[in-house]
Amino acid sequence: MTGHSDPTSDTVSSSTDAPGVLAAPTAKVETLIEALPWMQRYHGEIVVVKFGGNAMVDPELIDAFAEDIAFLRHAGVRPVVVHGGGPHISRMLDRVGIASEFRAGYRYTNAEAIEIVRMVLGGQVARELVAAINEVAPVATGISGEDAGLFQARRKTHDQAGEPIDLGYVGEIESVNPNVVLADLAAGRIPVVSTIASDINQPRKALNINADRAAAALAVALGAKKLVMLTDVEGLYRNWPDPNSLASTITVGELRAMLPNLAAGMIPKAQACIEAIDGGVMRATIIDGREPHATLLEIFTTDGFGTEVTPDTIDS
Repeated sequence: MTGHSDPTSDTVSSSTDAPGVLAAPTAKVETLIEALPWMQRYHGEIVVVKFGGNAMVDPELIDAFAEDIAFLRHAGVRPVVVHGGGPHISRMLDRVGIASEFRAGYRYTNAEAIEIVRMVLGGQVARELVAAINEVAPVATGISGEDAGLFQARRKTHDQAGEPIDLGYVGEIESVNPNVVLADLAAGRIPVVSTIASDINQPRKALNINADRAAAALAVALGAKKLVMLTDVEGLYRNWPDPNSLASTITVGELRAMLPNLAAGMIPKAQACIEAIDGGVMRATIIDGREPHATLLEIFTTDGFGTEVTPDTIDS
């Protein structure tokens, strides 16, 4: 991996061959020095982090993620967490005898399933994640996409190719009102957002929205500096399944050209990156959430982690 671009033109040189007992402390100091320019870049900035994949069901990875989010906040970053809950939803649907079905990378959600999705995301996943973060930094709060008109959506009726598709109670975001999230940020809290939306045509009805695309829409509405999405793969491959084709950095134009040939499960993540960059977010990164502290590795190291999507021309 070639690494992501350095936020400054200056380089910090240091020696890693300090003798004996000094080697470990020196390495720790070098890690802190490496993080400094990135802390300066993101200080005071909003960073949206989408938490999902199998990291959500591994207690050690959940704890590591909570520590990362707490670290970001105490380092002066303003993190916003957006979460899905695929594994939890599948498990609960299984328990009540509803088969999980996916179409064009989206979960088919019937009238019974949407109530399960609503309950699991807001009542289980959000509570567990808020509790994990609060154990490290007691300032996290749970927000549903239905709260204060945060996410307004319309039923999704066509796939990526424009063909008609029946996804049940699955929505496409029509509008985002980020005021409830901004209020939490202004109060010094860490918002943890569940990806359920209000149906724009039937406000009392809920729609299941893709968490990757919800994170992108929220990042745009908040004017976030960066979007980070945790998943179960190392990043984007230019020639899947060639392991040597993993891209460290890719432009949004390159990704747009790759979109038709991506695996179904990767399409919403790629779309989210494209929508975020098109909406003014400077960087969107897909990282491997199976690696402990992947979020800090991505944000505060020069090499980065995963695949970073950038505008075709970068001004900052």
